[in-house]
Amino acid sequence: MRRAVSLTTVLALTVVGCAGRDAPPDPFSAKTAKLGESMALLGWNISVANLRFDADHVLIDVDAAPADPSAPRAKPEDLRFGLYGALAHPIEATGVGSCDQVPAADIAPLQAPSPDRLTGTVCVGPIRDQSQVRGVYAYSPRDRIPSTAVAYAAAYPVGVPPTNVNDTGLVVSTTSLDAWRADGAQLSAVSLGDPAAFSGNGYMLLGLRADAVVSEYRDDSARRGGPLMLVVAPTLPPPGLNPACQAYGASVLVLPDASLNSVHVDASLCTQGEINAALLYATLSVVGTHAAVWTK
Repeated sequence: MRRAVSLTTVLALTVVGCAGRDAPPDPFSAKTAKLGESMALLGWNISVANLRFDADHVLIDVDAAPADPSAPRAKPEDLRFGLYGALAHPIEATGVGSCDQVPAADIAPLQAPSPDRLTGTVCVGPIRDQSQVRGVYAYSPRDRIPSTAVAYAAAYPVGVPPTNVNDTGLVVSTTSLDAWRADGAQLSAVSLGDPAAFSGNGYMLLGLRADAVVSEYRDDSARRGGPLMLVVAPTLPPPGLNPACQAYGASVLVLPDASLNSVHVDASLCTQGEINAALLYATLSVVGTHAAVWTK
């Protein structure tokens, strides 16, 4: 009898232990649905389906209609899609135009044929380790939860020193920083003494690291109503001054796989435009936003 009770207890503890490791249904307060289902996000009812791989990219089919035709909604060109899972670094793309450089067959790229319709394929990549992809998320860098934004200077050649965790719950810092003129000439710290170097347009690539305690980030996201994103400025609409700026973009969602025991994001973002604004007066904002995740 005692052996039976002990065995039952062990089995119960094992079941509880496994359940405790399951990811929460809404990772960091981002809405969640299965691929093929529709969710309301940013004024649209968005369906994401048919996740597949081609030409080292993840392809998904998106179909969206206004949740309320009389209510405001995000512009189609402001919607960004990213890969959800235990990736080494975030991989995102602005939906409209994301397939322009992907040599895959049978793609009808995402477009807005009318003001009340958004339909087509989104291409996110490149990525070769397909096993880590659990789904796809969507958000808009223009959607900002009120009273959640904190901005930091990100000037060349220093970037962003480690931020105070008490500001947002994240510690963000620069891991690398490189800058170029629009004509392709790379700048260095010595260039700061050359007035001619800072004329015209230019761009800067910032390598950024963001860390947080996972339990605190989850609680903060619940209170805020969504995860955080990193947004740099100034920027230009695609294609921008360089293909790297289109590839990396000017924003990234801090949405790691909820099953991980830490929040650690390494990302690269691009500032671009008038060279003094893009390099010497660049800013990084950490701000709350609304997001949705579609999983396998």
